[in-house]
Amino acid sequence: MIPQSPFRRDWLSNIRGDILSGIVVALALIPEAIGFSVIAGVDPKVGLFASVVIATVIAFAGGRPAMISAATAATAVVMVDLVRDHGVQYLFAATILMGVFQIIAGILKLGRLMRFVSQSVMTGFVNALAILIFLAQLPELVGVPPATYGLIALGLAIIYLVPRLTRAIPSPLVAIAVLTVITVVFRLDVRTVAHLGELPSSLPSFGLPSVPFTLETLRILLPVALTLAAVGLLESLLTAQIVDDMTDTPSDKNRECTGQGIANIASAVFGGMGGCAMIGQSVINVSSGARGRLSTLVAGGFLLVLLVALQDLLAIVPVAALTAVMIMVSINTFSWRSLVRLRTNPVPSSVVMLATVATVVATSDLAIGVGVGVLLSGVFFAGKVSRLSRVTSTQSSDGRVRTYRVEGQVFFASAGTFADAIDVLEPVETIVIDVGAAHFWDISAVGALDRVVLKARRHGREVEVIGLNAASATMVERFAVHDKDTVASAPSH
Repeated sequence: MIPQSPFRRDWLSNIRGDILSGIVVALALIPEAIGFSVIAGVDPKVGLFASVVIATVIAFAGGRPAMISAATAATAVVMVDLVRDHGVQYLFAATILMGVFQIIAGILKLGRLMRFVSQSVMTGFVNALAILIFLAQLPELVGVPPATYGLIALGLAIIYLVPRLTRAIPSPLVAIAVLTVITVVFRLDVRTVAHLGELPSSLPSFGLPSVPFTLETLRILLPVALTLAAVGLLESLLTAQIVDDMTDTPSDKNRECTGQGIANIASAVFGGMGGCAMIGQSVINVSSGARGRLSTLVAGGFLLVLLVALQDLLAIVPVAALTAVMIMVSINTFSWRSLVRLRTNPVPSSVVMLATVATVVATSDLAIGVGVGVLLSGVFFAGKVSRLSRVTSTQSSDGRVRTYRVEGQVFFASAGTFADAIDVLEPVETIVIDVGAAHFWDISAVGALDRVVLKARRHGREVEVIGLNAASATMVERFAVHDKDTVASAPSH
């Protein structure tokens, strides 16, 4: 079979599924974009225009087909103080600078840093996001007319039952259409999209931010832009990895970094806020049958059509229908299997996952949660590796020489154990440290060796270090302070 070209694979291999999925996502983007605008303290159109532009641009520039990027809560919370203190024009300028940093990250190939995010952190990220998505729906479940609960229940029933009958049309789209018709026909007194905020009535226009080009402006923008860039890339790369796993297809993480930067710059010059990948909408997209870039383009394009040409139709869609879709996303996003595996997984893995979830839910900040998870993973890994090293000793028959054999990895976490295992006060003439089965990784390991050698000499002991491999010998040669003449390296092969 002749392999498909990248263009055909990404754009033409799943036209029907991509178009229908994109329509569903466009509808689901509206309440979130408006809500995130409120969080950031800007007009609803700033979030809506951002979602249109970012989704449209990332369809071409991004590295992960079928992934949805738009205005997000993760970036919105970072913008609050800047908008309050300096106004929306500074937000646009910060978003442009954010995009520049992300493009630089892509050029420097920082996407490979995803290798340091463990599976436990990924699971915690997914579960925390599922919880946040559900919590975000609570305002639509409290103090609302009784009919709202009936609509949500009916919407969920349609979403989960329609696929048993047919998968020709995405069930969330069916639910939105049916609930809208019921609301209009029976004139139900429930909240609609029109109640969420004023919708834009014209196309976004091009314009550069109106801010002074001074060092003071840069001082104000730089920390916000760096934070936005880091948060946006973190969530985008994690989402890309999740979609990779859902579709069993690879993606270009470095291209995704660059694409996010280009999309954010485009958003800012068309009056939009900064954004990044959205795991909730990406899950909706993929679960509805999307596999290509066309779905992302349709999501952005159809959202613009809804805002400008079909505004009257969009305004009558009940919020309950969108709430049902987001509850479905929350349920489908959560890794229920991870709860069962809490009893069988290693304790450190479970602690990392739960800590990630708890931190994200407590702070509503995915970046902080992932940072805590990665930090704990590193601590647990260092502890595990440090236990793989050991020191044994033998004494010569005449009692004059004590030989210590060091095995395993010597680095900051195990350097102390290594040093403590060598008794420099023992009344012997010579101490031999055989590191032929060990490896020195960092300056902490070299520092521990220095302390042992120098302390032994202060007590009148001769010290020989033998068996250093080439890499360890290089470390010792560069950073050690004890006499190199006593160090014998293993012959190179």
